[in-house]
Amino acid sequence: MIAFGDASALVKLYADEAGAEQVRGLTGLVVGQISRVEVPAALWRKQRLGEITPAEAQVLVEEFEADFFGTPDEPPRFAVVTLSANVLDGAAQLCAVHGLRGYDAVQLSCALAVRRIDSACSTLAAFDRVLRVAAAMEGFALLPAG
Repeated sequence: MIAFGDASALVKLYADEAGAEQVRGLTGLVVGQISRVEVPAALWRKQRLGEITPAEAQVLVEEFEADFFGTPDEPPRFAVVTLSANVLDGAAQLCAVHGLRGYDAVQLSCALAVRRIDSACSTLAAFDRVLRVAAAMEGFALLPAG
């Protein structure tokens, strides 16, 4: 299944959180370029809150970066949607339509851009309630379901 994963879902690839099994089962993940900032920020926040050690946070961030950029031995794990002017314009409109926060609007706009190119990308993996409601209103199937 090809799915678009927002940062709340991507963090679960690295940190043991509720819902991690569902996200880890996805094989084709498309992500927004903004996740390059959001995922490490979320992992370092876990460290600041005492949920993981600094060494664990560093390892998890390095694992994410290897998946995002690839390594000399492995290609990137994700297909990445760049933040074009069209994506940002769409995000600005989504803020008005759905009352989304800025980064959530960017994530949804990236997902919509992918779906316009490849209709097989019709699932959005997210754990943020407001983003999930907006994605459902835009016609995405949700992961986790429900």
